[in-house]
Amino acid sequence: MTQTQDRSRTFTWSDPAAGAAHLGRRSGLELMQAMIAGELAAPPIMHLVDMSRMEAEEGRVAVELLPQEFHYNPLGTVHGGVISTLLDTAAACAVHTTLPAGVGYTSLDLNVKFLRPVTVDSGLLRCEGTVLQRGRRTALAEARLTDPAGRLVAHATSTCLIFPLP
Repeated sequence: MTQTQDRSRTFTWSDPAAGAAHLGRRSGLELMQAMIAGELAAPPIMHLVDMSRMEAEEGRVAVELLPQEFHYNPLGTVHGGVISTLLDTAAACAVHTTLPAGVGYTSLDLNVKFLRPVTVDSGLLRCEGTVLQRGRRTALAEARLTDPAGRLVAHATSTCLIFPLP
């Protein structure tokens, strides 16, 4: 019989409603910069997945992830959903940085290409999202996930719907 060693993980997060209350009052870039500066709490997904070190400027967002065992799928590699979450975060948040106060967005689609397996030995991953085109109602963005050697691990394109906030 095979023995396993149980592991556990505990994390905390702040009330997401507090950050959401600022949506209509600040531009997307101002909101992202406030989160980076610690003035606003990061959304719970950042803590759940354990994303770190976010950077933001207009039309570009970067976020990092150190792969951990709790990211693994049954094959012993980081689950594609975790990688997709990173790509979606970077691409959509890049769109967010281009929006004025009172304007929101949501992802319409995410097309992901997985190019390399990711494990705890992969090292610190960097995911950079950039806006390729933004119109009045939609925006197209891409995200690139790279390893410490600069090799492309995964790539995504995303379309976001842009709309006025109520």
